Amino acid sequence: MKKIIFIAIMALGIIFVACDDDDVVMTTKNLTLSIDGLENLGSAYVYEGWIIVDNKPQSTGRFSVDDEGKLSRELFVINKIELAVATAFILTIEPALGDDPAPSSVHLLAGNFSGNTGNLTIDHGLAIGNDFNTAAGSYILATPTDGSMNNENSGIWFLSIESMSPVAGLMLPLLPDGWVYEGWAVIDGVPVSTGTFSMNTGKDSFDGYSSQMYEGPPFPGEDFLMNPPDGLTFPTDLAGGKAVISIEPVPDTNPGPFLLKPLVGMIPTDAEDHKSYLLGKNLNFPVGTVSR
Repeated sequence: MKKIIFIAIMALGIIFVACDDDDVVMTTKNLTLSIDGLENLGSAYVYEGWIIVDNKPQSTGRFSVDDEGKLSRELFVINKIELAVATAFILTIEPALGDDPAPSSVHLLAGNFSGNTGNLTIDHGLAIGNDFNTAAGSYILATPTDGSMNNENSGIWFLSIESMSPVAGLMLPLLPDGWVYEGWAVIDGVPVSTGTFSMNTGKDSFDGYSSQMYEGPPFPGEDFLMNPPDGLTFPTDLAGGKAVISIEPVPDTNPGPFLLKPLVGMIPTDAEDHKSYLLGKNLNFPVGTVSR
């Protein structure tokens, strides 16, 4: 059997220590990730893996993802004993610089080990905790904040008017810490935010495109009447565009929609204002496996 010689220079001389190379090599073991559907987070954020050992998270290492979804690293060298007793794996999103050594609250994927492998999904209790199969939504086109009936196709509100009075148009589960919903209208191919929110009713976080003449309804949505982003002109006509509800990390990693978009709907080219239109499910979420 091969021997590895360690040389330690001490104050009083030189010490030679011999040990079997197997004793060194076998103190670690490889953890391998295979994940589809992740996106490039840019330079400010990275993905980080964690194993749960004795109910405590231990980092397995960080990696990035390119524009084609390829992981910069798939193999990670972990302490053999700790990896053997790990019960679960969690994937988080972390700041690239100045990060706390503990995991962030943005848990994207997780899975329990069953033998030497585990399936990673967003619906695991250590991740987002929901598969969004019950998600549903509707919206109307209208511009209530300007007090007139002009340009009514230039606003979108996630509500329903099928009954006599407006009611919530979204049926979405509560999100855990680290996540928030965000509404979007895709205008001439450009996704424009209507604001973030955590509840199906109540105002969202943004009204910078709406008129300040009147209050908008107490639901997520926006009138696109003023202060357009570069390259767009308001008022506009949302017909033929797209309505999107995304799930965003907090803090947000990108000015556009994150990769989790549970509800998406094409706005008809002949869309009429003050008419309810349905959003469709879009449950194409990242999935993967972890192996030890």
